[in-house]
Amino acid sequence: MAKTCDICGKKPIVGNNVSHANNKSKRVWQPNLQSVHAVVNGQKRRLRACTRCIRSGAITK
Repeated sequence: MAKTCDICGKKPIVGNNVSHANNKSKRVWQPNLQSVHAVVNGQKRRLRACTRCIRSGAITK
């Protein structure tokens, strides 16, 4: 299952951990996805939506 928001398409981004000694190691920032029941085309469906989409009202519960 992809770690992607079904509404806005937000997905993990990759970057570096940087220590005080300027050592770099790869890391990943994951979106805060929640499983919600939403109305899509008149039917209730379970979606994985990020908290920004839930809070902004982009989905109807």
